[in-house]
Amino acid sequence: MPRGATLLRVTALALAAFCHPAGAVDTAPPVPVAAPLTPIADFFDTPAFGEAQLSPDGAFLAARVGGQGQRERLAVVDLRDNSAKVVAQFPEVDIGDFQWISDNRLLFDTTDQRVGDGDVRYGPGLYAVNRDGTAFRQLARRSWETFFKAPNAGPILPWHTFMLAQPGAQDSAIIHVSNPNIEAAGQVNHVGLLRLNTLNGKASEIAGPGNTRDWLLDHKGQPRIVTTFRDGVSTTQYREGDGDTWRPLLSFDTFTGLGVGVGFTPLAFGPDGTLYVTSRDGSDRTTLRTFDLATNKLSAKPLVALDGYDFRGQLVMNQGKLLGLRYLADGEGMLWFDPAMKAMQAAIDARLPYTVNLVSLPVRPRTAWVLVESYSDTQPRIYFVYNTETKVLSRVGDQHAAIKASQMGNQAQVHYKARDGLDIPALLTLPNGKSKNLPLVVLVHGGPHVRGATWGWKAQSQFLASRGYAVLEPEYRGSTGFGAIHFRAGWKQWGLKMQDDIADGARWAIAQGIVDPKRICIAGASYGGYATLMGLVNDPDLFKCGIDWVGVTDIKLMYTGHWLFTSDLPQEFKQYGMPELIGDPVKDADQLKATSPLAQAARIRQPLLLAYGGADQRVPLIHGSKFRDAVKATNKDVEWIEYEKEGHGWALPENRIDFWSRVEKFLQRHIGAQP
Repeated sequence: MPRGATLLRVTALALAAFCHPAGAVDTAPPVPVAAPLTPIADFFDTPAFGEAQLSPDGAFLAARVGGQGQRERLAVVDLRDNSAKVVAQFPEVDIGDFQWISDNRLLFDTTDQRVGDGDVRYGPGLYAVNRDGTAFRQLARRSWETFFKAPNAGPILPWHTFMLAQPGAQDSAIIHVSNPNIEAAGQVNHVGLLRLNTLNGKASEIAGPGNTRDWLLDHKGQPRIVTTFRDGVSTTQYREGDGDTWRPLLSFDTFTGLGVGVGFTPLAFGPDGTLYVTSRDGSDRTTLRTFDLATNKLSAKPLVALDGYDFRGQLVMNQGKLLGLRYLADGEGMLWFDPAMKAMQAAIDARLPYTVNLVSLPVRPRTAWVLVESYSDTQPRIYFVYNTETKVLSRVGDQHAAIKASQMGNQAQVHYKARDGLDIPALLTLPNGKSKNLPLVVLVHGGPHVRGATWGWKAQSQFLASRGYAVLEPEYRGSTGFGAIHFRAGWKQWGLKMQDDIADGARWAIAQGIVDPKRICIAGASYGGYATLMGLVNDPDLFKCGIDWVGVTDIKLMYTGHWLFTSDLPQEFKQYGMPELIGDPVKDADQLKATSPLAQAARIRQPLLLAYGGADQRVPLIHGSKFRDAVKATNKDVEWIEYEKEGHGWALPENRIDFWSRVEKFLQRHIGAQP
């Protein structure tokens, strides 16, 4: 950053004065540094700076800001003079998600970062406020109770009213919000859509075709596409005008993605009405294409195809024109079609050469400001604003300001062959300045049918690397994002070939000389916890210890549940998805028993750390407690932790810090960083 540049930082301590001397940005590649260990809290505490968004005209910046012991607030900065104002805050709750709905008005909800899932008693609510703090209105309750009154007169919607991920046209105080019908145990059987005036609270329902689950707005903010669900099949339907007639475009199996005819997933509408979609169109990986709604045909050639990855991304549009897109490959990146945008990106990259720099544009700019989100494998996210006319780059906020990039470990995308020849991608993070004969933690992602970790700074892998461990995160078969062949190869392979892929990754790391074969531990949450336990069963000579948090311990228990605990696993997934992806409880009963950690508990003799949430509804506590009792009968080296108020993961910073402190001690005892 050049001398004399404005340093614009939104912090809890400086919300009224934003101009600061220029400061250095620690985004250089890491070099070996002899320094004290970074405290655990610096990795796992709640970020002091949450998010930033430009107003549609680009003149204002909204940010969610917090501070030590303070609730997160919503602040707005006038970029023309750097003046700032907190426009929304609550003494008993934090600001949650937010979005601009016009140049003058913001929509937001709330969250409570000081309670675990077991203590959650309220919904997020829904609120709107002008950028100067005026015209505040509560739009939806946080509670089901009718006596819970809003501070403003007028109508108020029920607690199950939520903002859409799509911001809409961002040109008026009138928006669309979702209104799902939520049954017992969190089951959703229909998602309605409401047109809502955020000034007076009046709402009207949009007529859909029934059994609706997803809505897609066009560029003008009008509902144009819906996805409905019935008997395991999803159907995508299109509305031509403003009437109630919806035309089916395609149908497909909701959980496997298999369908007939032209297959695609709607992504977004362009300013000219063009529908952009992702589609395989007979190939292994999805690409970005257009879909002609008049002829029901895909474009003959893809607009964008990513080498080795399914296309996933967001379109970048500005002043009625498609300028580029933000995509996900090994990590996030930008692709520009517009020459001026390419030049702007090059100028920003020259100023921040050691980070990936993601640029967000205002949709109807009246100023020269753009928002820049910078990151790398060693650098947590930093937000800047950049003036394309004056070339001033101003720092807004850091998600983890205490982290020093020069002390973090390098991360790389690697590939290895599974024993049957399938290519397995993985992320490998190495301790700063070390690359040989290291202790290894194989960190298994949950899901399992999701994309795992992506390249970039992550608290878990960098914490482990900071303590001297190599970290391997395999994208075993069944993971998504790497093509249909890779995904389908994992069907009904829990504890079998999916497990082999994980073990083969550890053996690959040994063969490269990176890892000491006598010091390997396997760890993971949810499905990753299941894979941890099955890794200890299948490969006792390879994995010397295991760390399972909130992990599945018995597939049959996923189907049947238990009278003591409520599970939020959707009934439709149990009926239509699990038999195909995991195994049929009747037809595949023998396989499910053979791949049940609970049934195989007596075979696990390695040291084991188990951690579960007492309020977990995705993998209820019974999974952990039954397995704990079974494994302790034959294994005396089992450590058990129960976080009574936590759900499917650790929401509270103190519990995250406590858990990873225990992990640090557990690993040091069993595969310690020092040989």
